[in-house]
Amino acid sequence: MTFFIGIDSSTTATKALLMNEHGSVVGVASSEYSFETPHPLWSEQSPSLWWTGTVESIRQVLAKTNVDVSAIKGIGLTGQMHGLVLLDEKGEVLRPALLWNDQRTAAQCDAIRARLGRERLIQITGNDALTGFTAPKILWVQEHEPEIWKRVRHILLPKDYVRYKMTGEFAIDCADGAGTILFDLKKRSWSQEVLTALDIPFEYLPKVYEGTDITGALLPNVAAELGLPAGTPVIAGGGDQATSAVGTGAVSAGVASLSLGTSGVVFVTTDTPAIEPEGRLHAFCHSVPDKWHFMGVMLSAAGSLRWHRDTFAPNTSYDQLLEPAANIQPGSEGLIFLPYLTGERTPHPDPLARGAFVGLTVRHALPHMTRAVLEGVSFGLRDSFELIKNAGVGKIKEIRITGGGAKNALWRQILADVFDIELATVSSVEGSAFGAALLAAVGTGAFPDVQTACEKAIQVTGVTKPSANSALYNELYPIYRDLYPSLSTQFNRLAKFSQTS
Repeated sequence: MTFFIGIDSSTTATKALLMNEHGSVVGVASSEYSFETPHPLWSEQSPSLWWTGTVESIRQVLAKTNVDVSAIKGIGLTGQMHGLVLLDEKGEVLRPALLWNDQRTAAQCDAIRARLGRERLIQITGNDALTGFTAPKILWVQEHEPEIWKRVRHILLPKDYVRYKMTGEFAIDCADGAGTILFDLKKRSWSQEVLTALDIPFEYLPKVYEGTDITGALLPNVAAELGLPAGTPVIAGGGDQATSAVGTGAVSAGVASLSLGTSGVVFVTTDTPAIEPEGRLHAFCHSVPDKWHFMGVMLSAAGSLRWHRDTFAPNTSYDQLLEPAANIQPGSEGLIFLPYLTGERTPHPDPLARGAFVGLTVRHALPHMTRAVLEGVSFGLRDSFELIKNAGVGKIKEIRITGGGAKNALWRQILADVFDIELATVSSVEGSAFGAALLAAVGTGAFPDVQTACEKAIQVTGVTKPSANSALYNELYPIYRDLYPSLSTQFNRLAKFSQTS
């Protein structure tokens, strides 16, 4: 029996997953950490946390499973996308990483559009310039921290810093590369035109690989620290959304995935580098070789429910919070929740968008508000689904749902009703880390390709069908959709009261 490890360096924890050659998970361990918000809209994290978390999690999963480490044949990497890691010529970190949810770079997004032209930018990269992406973060450092920028020699993303610590190699996969918006989407490589326009030296960027490629091997001293054999291959892997799609089997046209974690993601694989003309969807390379994908992102999905629970019922479990909401009629008696608690990405690329309850009356109590949160997040995710359906991807036959929010039957039913499509749960519940392990297995020859690996390792475990409530939600959805345009000006006016100079 041989084994493979998937490492997921997320915003709040690093997870290590051990999988056998048949695609069965035999052990999981994680190490938690925090991130910093030194100013409003900022989000930063020390890269050392990812490495410490990697070491601790690998040691834990090896201790829990007691496998023969000589049977571990590959490591796949995944993690939070878009983060900016800057290293000097010696490979030392120059400043805390700017994370995917950092919103400070609105001016730099405008500068990117001005230098390249918005249409040209979308044509090359498949995306508009948004505050979450890597490129505007680089421009922010150029402008606000020129003394740091002068010392930069290497630009990496979070999981690729972990790769560098493991192997000494500077490398990136196509999926995470595309998420920087420094990529030529069609060519699956860095765009010299974009780099020149943004004054970013080509040599600062890592070598590009497909998700199943071997990018290096464990250095002897690192292998000893991790408790693994020296020379263990390290596979390219992918950004967390692309590997999560692999982990749920959403690797072919017609099968979409819905990730209901802190953020929410609607994802569909494409066979060609399709682009949404207005750049309202993210168009990235897949971690599956020669595949691409569309992705719509909501910044506060299950994060909205967590905020709601922590604010209004802090000593209540999620089950206790959600149980009475099931008794509230669909539509929450005319109460709608806007889930823009940390700004928004799709379809409103607005870091100043804000959350709101609209329609409150004295009849509304906590259960109504809870159900309105579930419905509002579902409406927001439908925004992405509608864009994807209208982008020419063909018929979507099935949505595979994962993430913490997917565990609740009420929320699954609301989503099925709002989307008016069947939702399937699958046997793989570890998402990104599992997808990274599958890519490692493919990259080292355990499976001939990603499609085969998914067919062997992943099974559908349940289906939630839409109910008669779909008709009511179809009436409510246009009301939800009209609220952001009605309130966006006021959100901008309110922003000055929540920011420091």
